Amino acid sequence: MNQPPPPESVAVELEKLRGTMAEGFARVDGALALLVQRGDQTDGRLDELESRVDELDNRRWPLPSIGAMVGLTGLVLAALAQLR
Repeated sequence: MNQPPPPESVAVELEKLRGTMAEGFARVDGALALLVQRGDQTDGRLDELESRVDELDNRRWPLPSIGAMVGLTGLVLAALAQLR
């Protein structure tokens, strides 16, 4: 028959297992902290990019309005040329 292991060897093995688990959790915590930091950096960069796009939209020339005015001016000049 198998004899059960002595209690002190079980305690040693449990202590090793606890150390291994603590080491694993520390690695996971470090990886999660890194992911959170990268997520915060990405959020900051997205906010910056969004503000830059809004700024460009505000500075954009009103090209459709200018195109309509040029077309209207051409129409008026063509009509004046026909009347002369």
